[in-house]
Amino acid sequence: MNKAELAMRIADRLGLSKKVGEDVIETFEDIVTATLVSGGEVTIAGFGTFSARVRQGRMGVNPQRPTEKIQIPSVTVPKFKAGKALKDALKGKT
Repeated sequence: MNKAELAMRIADRLGLSKKVGEDVIETFEDIVTATLVSGGEVTIAGFGTFSARVRQGRMGVNPQRPTEKIQIPSVTVPKFKAGKALKDALKGKT
């Protein structure tokens, strides 16, 4: 399922227009992104937690010249931890 299909399903389920469904998805993305950028986390009970973590820098290998070592810098990456209800649904439990 892609973003447009998700927006359409939300709109259908809530009895809204497709445009409003797209706006809901866009607003959700904006809020989660802004929260993670500011150092916070977003927890949706039963579904999961979105957070940001720092991946430490390390030494790597230049793929064009395998004998050359390069320093890969630290970077902040998004992380999602699934909640219990989501895990149970995927395992087939009710």
